[in-house]
Amino acid sequence: MTGIAIAPQDVVEATAPELQAAVTVEFQQLIGWDPAIRVITFPRSHPLLGARVCPVMGCDKMAYTSRERALCRGCEKKMKDSGQSLDEFVATVKHTWRTIGTRPCRVPDCARPGRTLRLTLCDAHTFQQQKIHKVTIEEFLALPGLEPLASLGPCAVASCYRDRGNGEHCPPHRQMRNLLRRTGRLGDQDLWHRTAPAVAEHGVVSLRGLPDRVVAELLYCLQERNGQGIKQKDQELRPLVDTVRLQQLASIADIDFTKMRQGAKRMAGAFLKVLDLFGSSPETERHKDTWNGAVFGVKGSLRFENIAQPWLRRATQQWALDDLPRRRGTKPLRPLQRQINSIGMLGESLRLNRADEGCDPRLLGRDDIVLFLNRLLFLHESGKISAQHRHIDAKDVQRVLIRMRTLGLTQSGQMLHGLPDSFSLREEDIPDCDEDDEAGRDLPIEVMRQLCEHLESLGRDGHGLIRTTTELVIDTGRRPNEICVLPWDCLERDSDGKPELVYDNLKALRKKRRLPIAESTAGLITAQQERTRVRYPDTPLKELALLPRNRANPDGKKPISSEWVSEVHRAWVDSLPEFLVPTVIDEEGRRITRMLPFDKSKIFLYAYRHTYAQRHADQGIHPDVLRVLMDHRLLDTTQRYYRVSDKRKREAVDRVTTMQFDRMGNRIWRQAKLLLDSEHARRGLGEVQVPYGLCTEPTNVAAGGHDCPVRFRCVGCEHFRTDVSYLPDLEAYLADLMRGRERLAAFAADSWAKAEAMPSDEEITRSRRLIKRVRDDLEDLTDEDKIQIKEAVTVVRRTRRVVSLGLPRIGPPQVGFRPERPTG
Repeated sequence: MTGIAIAPQDVVEATAPELQAAVTVEFQQLIGWDPAIRVITFPRSHPLLGARVCPVMGCDKMAYTSRERALCRGCEKKMKDSGQSLDEFVATVKHTWRTIGTRPCRVPDCARPGRTLRLTLCDAHTFQQQKIHKVTIEEFLALPGLEPLASLGPCAVASCYRDRGNGEHCPPHRQMRNLLRRTGRLGDQDLWHRTAPAVAEHGVVSLRGLPDRVVAELLYCLQERNGQGIKQKDQELRPLVDTVRLQQLASIADIDFTKMRQGAKRMAGAFLKVLDLFGSSPETERHKDTWNGAVFGVKGSLRFENIAQPWLRRATQQWALDDLPRRRGTKPLRPLQRQINSIGMLGESLRLNRADEGCDPRLLGRDDIVLFLNRLLFLHESGKISAQHRHIDAKDVQRVLIRMRTLGLTQSGQMLHGLPDSFSLREEDIPDCDEDDEAGRDLPIEVMRQLCEHLESLGRDGHGLIRTTTELVIDTGRRPNEICVLPWDCLERDSDGKPELVYDNLKALRKKRRLPIAESTAGLITAQQERTRVRYPDTPLKELALLPRNRANPDGKKPISSEWVSEVHRAWVDSLPEFLVPTVIDEEGRRITRMLPFDKSKIFLYAYRHTYAQRHADQGIHPDVLRVLMDHRLLDTTQRYYRVSDKRKREAVDRVTTMQFDRMGNRIWRQAKLLLDSEHARRGLGEVQVPYGLCTEPTNVAAGGHDCPVRFRCVGCEHFRTDVSYLPDLEAYLADLMRGRERLAAFAADSWAKAEAMPSDEEITRSRRLIKRVRDDLEDLTDEDKIQIKEAVTVVRRTRRVVSLGLPRIGPPQVGFRPERPTG
């Protein structure tokens, strides 16, 4: 494949006519746009551009808050000052504060505006009425010879859409001008005419006095954001327009954010993002040093500015362009950016170590790779990057350089032409990433119980979104973003009537996956379905999200974002009391257990997925079954979710070995500290795992446990050993024997067949004796030793291979974090 040469940086800039042409006639009609008047009127009944009218009698302002009986900001403030409840305030208050707006003079055919909404005559007719004492407006209008007056023209303020009264200004701007003049703040009156804001009228925004390009930009951005389902408020647009007019800008791209209100600043940033996309395409975007992912149909951005060498930056861009279509998931650009940053570290090494700063690829070689590896080592040793970071950076650079060569970028005419073959990383160059001491990211059972006890305080958003999302992640082990985007109809039943969660594996692009869930989890989903349906009764169920976001979502089709849930969850965890967990520590040469604080930074949404995997692994779920539950393609991926380090396994085996028993229940006394490396190796070679313990019979060991002469009647074999970690299996085995006896006693079969299959009394007695012996020894331990043994058993059982005889068994009980909820 031949690479494509990249042209110089080319920024597409749309013209005002192009932007104006992109604004549809339908949208112009929606906002009442007239190019001659240049005033936007927000339709009050529109779900995105309007809002409910304030319920206070006489107030016609829009209330943008989400409450059912919301007040406008002015009435809200007055209600708080009054100390009344909402119902009392709405029922008793009278709208006596300042009114805003204008209407035509009441004299028939008079073209001049009334002075205010209450003073409904124009200035001239008001003067005539005042000359006649004690005459009402109705009497004045009935006077003969009352003549209408022609308009005096528009107000001299460029932004104003009102007609002037006496003089060159409308009444409000005349008052404003006089106040500025009296206080010495008027300055240049012509400049004030160009920059003064229009009279603020609710639901109306004036674009008068702005350049054609700015007007086109504002209309286009409003239209695009409306099409995206984003709620837009006149009270945020108006300050943005006033700022552009005050700064006399030719484009909103030049705006100064320093003195803007937060709402207007947020809207300006959103408008600039919309403008960046206008006229953009992958063909133009790939020439830039910062890529907007929306141009390629994905979220996020890619930044190449940190790559110092132009040839290396262009080659990395070409590699990214080739790799981008194969990225999946909700954040496909994140791994790409990580690899770009690794190439940036290579470029930084070249810049610091070469006289030419690495600008000529033909002069590079093996020495430059060695210097890069040494730099990674230095950064790691100085604590600036972790061992894993060092490993990933080297691996990324190796992978990207290889891919660049396969793309043909070293061919004649390409950006890597002349790059020596020695400028590459070998496999032995990649530093080890010793993760053996990492015990996974699952949360201890004690932490999970404490978290679930405080779920009542999580995310009081009024719709149960945060709490429901968190509980579903805990119960199902799905990725947070997969739970957030669940459709309303995600709950189904299998042929046996058992509940199943239907979801999409976004990371692997595997649709309509099915996960068996407990009835309690199904109840969570059903309750959330009811809440969502009440909020959005008119949206078709097929289009409705189970967890719809609260903002910019009039029809409930947009789901919440995992970023928002993570942010609220993080704040909730930080607000909770300290988590205490039993921890084994060394103190004066003895290992003791102390209740120590648990690091809250380890509690995050994705950790619940690791905890789900670990929970099932601890219950003896076979790895292949767990792989299906986790919806992984490879078993290696699943095993990383419940990996236990060699160090922890060694300590656990040592501790469990001190409580080992033979078939008769006799204690095999051994000191864990005497179990040296040779003993660990001997155990691995001289023993084989069987369903309820270990077997030391040589022929069976040689056959991998598949050549048992007594057909796995382990409790009657002198080669059998067991320990405390097998106690649940022994108890389940005894239950199987007792259940088998009851079934065989009532089963219709020949006596010889029943006698052959019937568990013997001796086997049942031996099993009971062995179980009792193990339990008694456990009871004799101190509380501290019990905790240590319990932890050791958990670690050992995590890594144990499941051995099955092919007999029907009762599944292990589910771990319950919350006693009030049944598990299943």
